[in-house]
Amino acid sequence: MEPRESWAALAAGGVAGVCVDLILFPLDTVKTRLQSPQGFRKAGGFRGIYAGVPSTAVGSFPNAAAFFITYENVKSVLHPGSTSYLAPATHMVAASLGEVVACLIRVPSEVVKQRAQVSPSSSTLRILSHTLYHEGIQGLYRGYKSTVLREIPFSLVQFPLWESLKDLWSWKQGHVVDSWQSAVCGAFAGGFAAAVTTPLDVAKTRIMLAKAGSSNASGNVLAALGGIWRTQGLSG
Repeated sequence: MEPRESWAALAAGGVAGVCVDLILFPLDTVKTRLQSPQGFRKAGGFRGIYAGVPSTAVGSFPNAAAFFITYENVKSVLHPGSTSYLAPATHMVAASLGEVVACLIRVPSEVVKQRAQVSPSSSTLRILSHTLYHEGIQGLYRGYKSTVLREIPFSLVQFPLWESLKDLWSWKQGHVVDSWQSAVCGAFAGGFAAAVTTPLDVAKTRIMLAKAGSSNASGNVLAALGGIWRTQGLSG
């Protein structure tokens, strides 16, 4: 990939990430409170649905930019000479590596954001200070493994499906898809991927919100899923 194309991917990915995260933030807050161990009402209900938005505003651009520049560069390295049936594998590898890199930025932002979402009376800065004081830098990276374990399957489903839908639509109409058509393909692919990976997302949330010293605070995804299954069953 040419330097100019890399900068374009970085800027486009960053701007797109910020727009999506800020527009959908209220829904993300509702989701976090539904997944929290104390329950939706005790976590704040519909009150203060923009709690934690400063963390997202700060972390969203570098997070999305890191993902897309990694994704596009890896794809450009792997794609030359690849046959069409290997294209999905190329997208999977590129997306997985993109998530590993992006999560280095995403996880600290996500930890602070989710804790603010279930504590709407506390400011983002106060929660950041509290986490650093009591848990150190490790506290900001609690849930890194669970986030990667959630994001990689998400990307393995979303991006190959998105690329395949765009290719199919382009073939059907005889020219490259327009922006709105790409967005429709992305919405379908993202929705399907989110539905498939919801259990892992719940485990990630429980780990990030767990009190220091508790069993979930260890970051064991299987233990978190097992605890949810025992206490709440499949609906949890």
